[in-house]
Amino acid sequence: MEHFFHLKESGTTVSTEIMAGLTTFFAMSYIIIVNPQILSKTGMPWGGVFLATIIAAVIGTLVMGLFANVPYAQAAGMGLNAFFTYTVCLGLKFTWQETMCMVFLCGIINIIITVTKIRKMVIEAIPESLQQAIGGGIGLFIAYVGMLNVGFLNFKAGVPALSTLNQPVLWVFLIGLVLAIVLNVLNVKGAMLITIAVTAIIGIPLGVTNFGASHSLGQTFSELPQTFGAIFTDKGFPALFSDPAKLPLVIVTIFAFSMSDTFDTIGTFIGTGRRTGIFSEEDEKALESGSGFSSKMDKALFSDSIATSVGAIFGTSNTTTYVESAAGIGAGGRTGLTSVIVAICFVLSIFFAPVISAIPAAATAGVLVVVGCMMAASLKDVKWDELSEAVPAFFAAVFMAFSYSISYGIAGGFIMYCIVMTCKKKAKDVHPIIWIVSALFILDFVTMAILG
Repeated sequence: MEHFFHLKESGTTVSTEIMAGLTTFFAMSYIIIVNPQILSKTGMPWGGVFLATIIAAVIGTLVMGLFANVPYAQAAGMGLNAFFTYTVCLGLKFTWQETMCMVFLCGIINIIITVTKIRKMVIEAIPESLQQAIGGGIGLFIAYVGMLNVGFLNFKAGVPALSTLNQPVLWVFLIGLVLAIVLNVLNVKGAMLITIAVTAIIGIPLGVTNFGASHSLGQTFSELPQTFGAIFTDKGFPALFSDPAKLPLVIVTIFAFSMSDTFDTIGTFIGTGRRTGIFSEEDEKALESGSGFSSKMDKALFSDSIATSVGAIFGTSNTTTYVESAAGIGAGGRTGLTSVIVAICFVLSIFFAPVISAIPAAATAGVLVVVGCMMAASLKDVKWDELSEAVPAFFAAVFMAFSYSISYGIAGGFIMYCIVMTCKKKAKDVHPIIWIVSALFILDFVTMAILG
């Protein structure tokens, strides 16, 4: 195991990696229940989506761990599944089979732009200050996700406010938050996982941890054939391309899927990998050397790119690298062994779904807030007293949280960077890829405005 994962070289141990894997899994395990709930609104069978979500997560995460040897987990992306359901299926009136075909094509596009090194070129083109802002922004985003998951913040009448602390779910969240802070300050090993376990147990008498909902295993497996391979039936690709008049809309939708998926992944890798040393400077230099998969980043990007198409074949929306992986990284995960543990947990979750799904958001929210606090440290490396650097960094970091999207945060940072550099008469110093990506983001915003 040491030889395969290079644990000593990465400054970690088997026990640390196991703890990190369990922490990541419990931080993201909500997806095995939430994703079927969202996609089933399109007419997809709950059980089929449930299994497809797990299978895609297992395959994607195993490839990430065994091929790339990095501690990232993959699963159906939140936001992308909502776009799948509410915008494309319910809004644009595509069937779920047709929409799944578009997700599959999005995955193929991601594979192409990864193999041709376009995604790596984008990463290399991002200025150092923006990379630090993206890392800090993801920290704010993760903390914000944790708070929103339990309703700690509310938006009554459109005005953001702190919720009244009179609900058990908020008490459990606050207990978990304080516990996570105390254990991490005291450098207790396995602090994140201990926090999740203890908080979930505390939630039982308070009615927050609920074991009531369940779905029989037999019924679940009987529904998988309805989603597996559906894109290759008459309701899939033949139906999607049967109407030439819809082709422009299909292309725009695939583009929207691909943009969000690509930049969510790039943001997650930059934000978590640079600060922790998972992607070292030496590793990043290897991006520029020759062909093939010459670095961890190379392999990680490829691992991520194949997961979406695999997921679409089984019957789930875009599978992407999870920002909650930061919880496991915060717990000390540094190698692919962390990912392998996450994959094993997903396999076991098929049989223990009622128990695992009972882990409430309140039990993981405090962990996410503390991890966000740790990651926000990257913002200290931004020159805030220099407005031309501060403005793009601010928009990149803050937009991630406020727009609830890593990719939109990157869009805000890129666009503002182009504007600022143009004002300074340094437009020629902006990498052409930044200009191209900024233009594509603007096009994405315009098309979404038209579709919306």
